[in-house]
Amino acid sequence: MKQTIIKAFENALEAAFEKGDLPACPDVAFVLERPKQESHGDLAANLAMQLARPLGMNPRVIAQKLLDNLGDINGLIAKTEIAGPGFINLTLSPTAWLAILPEILEKGKTFGKGSWGGGKKVMVEFVSANPTGPLHVGHGRGAVLGDVLARLLAFSGFQVGTEYYINDAGNQMATLGRSVLARAAEIKDPELPFPENHYRGEYIKDLAAEYLEVNGFDTAPDINDPEAVTRAAAWAGDRILNGIKDDLKAFQVDIETWYSENDLVEQGGVQKAFKELSDQGRLYEKDDALWFRAMEFGDEKDRVVRRSNGETTYFASDIAYHLDKFQRGFERLINVWGADHHGYTPRLKAAVEAMGKKPGDLEIVLVQLVNLLRAGEPVAMSTRAGEFVTLREVVDEVGSDSARYIFLTRRSDSPLDFDLELAKQKSMDNPVYYVQYAHTRVKSVLRKAKENGLEPKKPKEVELAKLKEKDEIALARKLNEYPEVVAAAAASLEPHRITYYLGELAGQFHSFYNARRIMVDDQELAQARMLLARAVGQVLAGGLALLGVSAPEVM
Repeated sequence: MKQTIIKAFENALEAAFEKGDLPACPDVAFVLERPKQESHGDLAANLAMQLARPLGMNPRVIAQKLLDNLGDINGLIAKTEIAGPGFINLTLSPTAWLAILPEILEKGKTFGKGSWGGGKKVMVEFVSANPTGPLHVGHGRGAVLGDVLARLLAFSGFQVGTEYYINDAGNQMATLGRSVLARAAEIKDPELPFPENHYRGEYIKDLAAEYLEVNGFDTAPDINDPEAVTRAAAWAGDRILNGIKDDLKAFQVDIETWYSENDLVEQGGVQKAFKELSDQGRLYEKDDALWFRAMEFGDEKDRVVRRSNGETTYFASDIAYHLDKFQRGFERLINVWGADHHGYTPRLKAAVEAMGKKPGDLEIVLVQLVNLLRAGEPVAMSTRAGEFVTLREVVDEVGSDSARYIFLTRRSDSPLDFDLELAKQKSMDNPVYYVQYAHTRVKSVLRKAKENGLEPKKPKEVELAKLKEKDEIALARKLNEYPEVVAAAAASLEPHRITYYLGELAGQFHSFYNARRIMVDDQELAQARMLLARAVGQVLAGGLALLGVSAPEVM
């Protein structure tokens, strides 16, 4: 509907020029948005104000000329008003809002789908936790955020790839190997001390016991044997990574590519990146180390990429990894990171710019901490994980739907309180239950209608003019917002806009359901209200699908 009105204004501008009402027909950008005050109408256009300077005219005069040439627009506009310095306020007719209902039912799951992505290749990299332990609840928030961002971008016309970067090279893997061997040695000889600064979770003990059984050790393994450490690290890392994959699958998160840092290093990716940056004069040597000229691209200082002992840094691998992403044909990179990585952003953006890319070609979405609660009280450490509450524990307790939805109820860069008891409740206080229950109410209405012999008509056959009540029109107005909400969520990389919208839509439908009988004696009115309910149900189901949450028919 918005696009129809925008096109009508563009046609009015052209008509005014052709009639001589305006001296020119410049191409200017203008917006059509909802006024802050309801008394100012449903929509406001700033076109006249945008034309004032290029035409050298009073914007209120321009506004009147535009309205003189606007026409009826199929009865969409009930009232127009020129306000303030030249805003054009529009009050739409009920017909304008109700016209969306047949479209929703005809398009079904594709309603709200956009094409503005234009097929541009986008890589969303998320989770990417070190394979040194199971995913914790904080990883879960990043996992669902990345997953839904990918869904939204694909729904908006982008060609999307999803990837998990496996940090399986470097000291943390060696520490994992020594930790497993140390626990294995402890099993064989309880008097042996466990080294400081090693992984102490219960999962390490489980891995150690299994490692002893698989390898048939008769005596305590030597944690100082480099080859033994490497073997233990590789074995444990694979076991942990398989567990991570299982946890994400249970959380309804699908990742297309699992990219190994170790493979990148062994295949010469880091050296390849060094050569490319060196050829462009972006590297220099100082104090026997190799440095990247990060300050030239806005970072606070230059960064070491190869230490004086010859070892490359994590940053060097990250440069190589992102260069590889671009070389695989991705034009835009989106990384979902924990908020503790915020200081790392400038140097990586500097590296991307040094590769000849625009700073905006890499976007970092930061995810804040999750405060886990039970009935309002902080949750103690997990008895199974030893150090943290795992994602799998949360999903097993509250279910994937509740966990995903609640993780998405706030902006990713804001801390989130996650109450386990609330997430399990089958009550209107649980935000996902509140939305899902609205969907089941729609399905219940349709079942009862069928039981009473009232089959829904085809959308185009329904007499929409029967819908006259204020709450009926308000619901239709809310449904009109959905495509814009989806587009805005994708453009801003803020999926919480979807959960917020679904909560509002569900609330309006619950109020409507409690205030109005849908199966009334007037068959035409009943059909119209059924169509309205069906449209609400379709949008709720579509929005939940974008979030990776089910839309049950019975609860």
